[in-house]
Amino acid sequence: MANKMTTTTLDAVQCPVCFNDFEAAAINGHLDVCLLKSVTDSSTSTTHDSEPPPKKSRISAETEALAAAVNTRVGSSSSSSMAAGTESEASVSDKHANVSPRTLLTMDKPLAEIMRPNTLEEFLWGPPGCGKTTLAHIIASTSKRKGTARFVSLSATSASTNNVRDVIKQAQNELRLCKRKTILFIDEIHRFNKSQQDTFLPHVECGTIILIGATTENPSFQVNAALLSRCRVLVLEKLSVEAMGSILDRAVSTLGITNLVSCSKAAIFIDQKALDTLAYLCDGDARVGLNSLQLAVQAQVNLARTACSGQDDSQDILIKEEHVKEGLQRSHILYDKAGEEHFNCISAFHKSMRGSDENASLYWLGRMLEGGEDPLYVARRLVRFASEDVGMADPSALPQAVSAFQACHFIGMPECEVILAQCAVYMARAPKSVDVYKAYANVKACLRNHKGPLPPVPLHLRNAPTRLMKQLGYAKGYKYNPAFSGPVEQEYLPVELQGINFFNWTPADP
Repeated sequence: MANKMTTTTLDAVQCPVCFNDFEAAAINGHLDVCLLKSVTDSSTSTTHDSEPPPKKSRISAETEALAAAVNTRVGSSSSSSMAAGTESEASVSDKHANVSPRTLLTMDKPLAEIMRPNTLEEFLWGPPGCGKTTLAHIIASTSKRKGTARFVSLSATSASTNNVRDVIKQAQNELRLCKRKTILFIDEIHRFNKSQQDTFLPHVECGTIILIGATTENPSFQVNAALLSRCRVLVLEKLSVEAMGSILDRAVSTLGITNLVSCSKAAIFIDQKALDTLAYLCDGDARVGLNSLQLAVQAQVNLARTACSGQDDSQDILIKEEHVKEGLQRSHILYDKAGEEHFNCISAFHKSMRGSDENASLYWLGRMLEGGEDPLYVARRLVRFASEDVGMADPSALPQAVSAFQACHFIGMPECEVILAQCAVYMARAPKSVDVYKAYANVKACLRNHKGPLPPVPLHLRNAPTRLMKQLGYAKGYKYNPAFSGPVEQEYLPVELQGINFFNWTPADP
């Protein structure tokens, strides 16, 4: 459509302000009126027409005050991102002195959303739930404040190819008419298939859009190579326990949930041990940590309110370690059966057994099974290991692995976990030999590197079920081994390969 716009004056052109279509000859006159109207409207609204509309809030006035105070919070000027993400308890308490922690019960937003940083000075690094979307929000906020670019956000879980094309069309008009680029943020970009990802290629190439994609998967596997070559990959590492502690301390201080700050009616306390436990159990995921803290507080406040039966709820509330664990409500093990962590763990499991480290083998086995891995997948890998790494050093390893696979198939999880553990320890303790594995790899290399037609099967090794075959020399000269009392001198390889030993041969050999 963009090409048609540039070749004829009769096609419609979209106004980047009101998004209505006009003839090319009339667009300039319309823009003068539309832009003047936009400036007039901005005196009563702070939202630019070309920017996405703000989200409507349904929370109470008291919670709005809390969210506003959190969002306008200024980070520390320290050069350390982690230090900049924290603030003194006194300054936080002053800003929220009139806010009751009981407003947690009226929030329709998760605590992780309310506590999301708004500037780069407050940004903390992390994997799923710990930074990708936050970074996009920071870029959007900066772009709006400086007016340097238009920011559009889409999620690959709900957006279609038509949605992407509409955004690109608007970006083309915006760049041509207003000389302003468009930043397009795609959350969960790995959800787009290869053909959908190809939609971005020409527009990223020519600079129509600046593409920012967020994904929890390894881009090497989930993003088109052509698109990946035009992008720079930034890896956000998992948050450390110390960083998680800073985030939780900031949330507790911001909400006034400490053991020293009084609420309007009662105090809400939280054990430091509970915060430390949460920092460890959330596995570096700030979203999980903050929302688990919110659930724990909400549950205890509700229990206290029920116990008072509508009377004056002046009873103090203490959040303990067991309350935080209840709020977590899920395994803290980070594992994705279809993603990179799946391959990372099985690789570590295989290498631990190869290194005869039975403790590490059990650990990685536990990481996979407790994370929800299919036990039959692990059992199949054990069967492979029995031949690849143990081989002829312990011929009993293969029957052991096959038996373990059959037993897992019979009884399933969780009963089969000990069977897999037994087999893994057997493989780790077994002597290792890769002679068969290497020899067969050399055979494959020999076949693939052979130049010209493959050598024929020697005549004396061929069967001769017909008279014609016998006349042609099939089976002639073959020595039937059981008919001899000792070793038989006989060649079994083609003439071109006679004398080769695949157990010590390499492809570089002549």
